[in-house]
Amino acid sequence: MGCTYMKGDKKPEFRRQESWRYKRLSESWRRPKGIDNRVRNQLKGWPPLVKVGYRSPRDARGLHPSGLAETIVHNVKELEGLDPARQAVRIASEVGLRKKVEILKRARELGLRVLNAPRVSVK
Repeated sequence: MGCTYMKGDKKPEFRRQESWRYKRLSESWRRPKGIDNRVRNQLKGWPPLVKVGYRSPRDARGLHPSGLAETIVHNVKELEGLDPARQAVRIASEVGLRKKVEILKRARELGLRVLNAPRVSVK
């Protein structure tokens, strides 16, 4: 049945302050700590500060945007016992094309959604 709660408003993209200005700074979040820091002081016009209020509900946490739980699959046998109403399949990156096609065929038979289906025609 999937999660009854859908994630509502999107969270802001939390980026490290000044990362858009300097190439040497990565975009990954770092907490601002300076005494006059504009982001820490939450001044208007600056990106929002990470706060607990942005956290998503426990039921929706870690789910794919479709509301399904992702399950990584390495072979056809791992598809058995998955619930198409609650789970979606992601084929592992180390799986070759021949096995991907087999997994895709079986997943379609079982009615499972494949999130990273290969772009080949499957009959």
